[in-house]
Amino acid sequence: MFKFITEFLESSGYLGVFALMALENIFPPIPSELIMPFAGFVAARGDLNVVGVLLAGTAGSIAGALPWYYGARIYGKERLEKFADRHARWMTVTHGEIEHAMEAFDRHGRKVVLFGRLIPAIRTLISVPAGLACMPMSQFLLYSCIGSLVWTGLLTGAGYLLENQYERVADYVDPVSKAILAGLLLWYFYRVVTWKQRKA
Repeated sequence: MFKFITEFLESSGYLGVFALMALENIFPPIPSELIMPFAGFVAARGDLNVVGVLLAGTAGSIAGALPWYYGARIYGKERLEKFADRHARWMTVTHGEIEHAMEAFDRHGRKVVLFGRLIPAIRTLISVPAGLACMPMSQFLLYSCIGSLVWTGLLTGAGYLLENQYERVADYVDPVSKAILAGLLLWYFYRVVTWKQRKA
């Protein structure tokens, strides 16, 4: 994947940055911690403008978040609650817990979206509760843009400063992403295994 990303970005420029960041948000295994640092390195080399790289990366990140947001919004909280009633063990939540979670999101949703866009492995998932809670599009775009700009800025800046050692960024960020993902999976399996006990 590393070779594909570098070759694709070298040949496609800003459009490639936009496309890969959009795909990264739709399909998380494509890592932004490789995309943006390499784009920063290319900017440091003088082949791209660093502001253009930031704008393309941020725009792609937002474009990739929108399908998750709209998908969750169309599916709706009511359908999710009905699905949870039928498959509570595998959802690991009940109708009531979803209701409470949505109420909490209504109160703190802006901060959740803003900071969620800065956390590896959570960045894509954060669009789902925003859609389920029918968060206003203007708010979703504003806080997603701010969070995404900070995230892409950090990665681009690291690649720009490190230049031909830009891949070191992934060496630090990738283990964090994997640790967060592993933690989420362990938490999910724990809830499945202890479901009957918690229900009682």
